[in-house]
Amino acid sequence: MSITWLDPISPETMPDDVVAMGQRHPMRTVTHAAAAEVGVWQGDTPRMVQRWFDDLAGEWHTHASPDRLLPLVDALERGGPIPDHGTWLELGCGDGWMTSTLAERAPRLIATDLSWEMVRRVPAGPTPVLQADAAHLPLDDHAVTVAVLVNMLLFPWELDRVIAPGGVLVWLSSRGPATPIHLAPEQVAAAMPGRWGGTAGQHGTGVWTVLRRLG
Repeated sequence: MSITWLDPISPETMPDDVVAMGQRHPMRTVTHAAAAEVGVWQGDTPRMVQRWFDDLAGEWHTHASPDRLLPLVDALERGGPIPDHGTWLELGCGDGWMTSTLAERAPRLIATDLSWEMVRRVPAGPTPVLQADAAHLPLDDHAVTVAVLVNMLLFPWELDRVIAPGGVLVWLSSRGPATPIHLAPEQVAAAMPGRWGGTAGQHGTGVWTVLRRLG
């Protein structure tokens, strides 16, 4: 594992009490379990998470702001090289407020979310939007050149299956360690099967990493 940290841009630190709330959030436990264990994503857990995001879908747009797009753009610009061919995959697209930014850069983009209430709120456009479980994607092996996960659960073995040789994984926590669904860049690289490494950075409150297989 090798992570090269770039100089931060306009770094902001979340208050300690907000970070503590993220650490205590029930989704933090799910995040660590999903990244560490094959088979943990079963039983009532997927349904619980789906219901939770279904309930949040109506107000999800209130979390969107231009500033929260900046860390994603930073990752795509400084984390390179990012493949400019093949299929990009956005996992956990929510109501699609970042999807158009990705679609501007991707040669072909597929967006997915577990929550149907989220998916049905994604604005109509050229990007296919699927309700799909990120632990069991309806995609062929090595079908994806760029996988983008923003505040999203990490399922390492499924990502390892769908990402093509030479492809990359883009991971972003928009509020850094205060994000309920959060792993540090080093934790993401360590969780992926095989050897992965790349670059990491911070823009505002957002912490990102862009990873590639090291062999």
